[in-house]
Amino acid sequence: MTEHLTKKTFLEKIFNYEQNQDWKFEGTLPAIIDFYADWCQPCKIIAPILEQLSEEYKGKLNVYKINTEQEQELAGAFGITSIPSLLFIPVNDKPQMAMGALPKANLEKIIKEVLKVEE
Repeated sequence: MTEHLTKKTFLEKIFNYEQNQDWKFEGTLPAIIDFYADWCQPCKIIAPILEQLSEEYKGKLNVYKINTEQEQELAGAFGITSIPSLLFIPVNDKPQMAMGALPKANLEKIIKEVLKVEE
């Protein structure tokens, strides 16, 4: 199940950019963050795929969503200019950003290669 993040929960679960200059992931499982908006058609296309992946990789990976309309500060902190934008966060490495509604096969490849998670 995907979880919606606010600035407060983002600072607790992902990265406290108010306290740390350098990237320091607060989570224990790799994560995907979907930056989206309710009016965005490609966002609506990718949403059920991310929901599916969150079920398939339950306990191995967290999938989060950030509404860029409601959380403009978070969107700005990551330089989000187009949506959907997906942030892939490995546990012990730097996060990587991808733009657009990626097909499920591409997402699974990124989960395996970037996040180092096997199904």
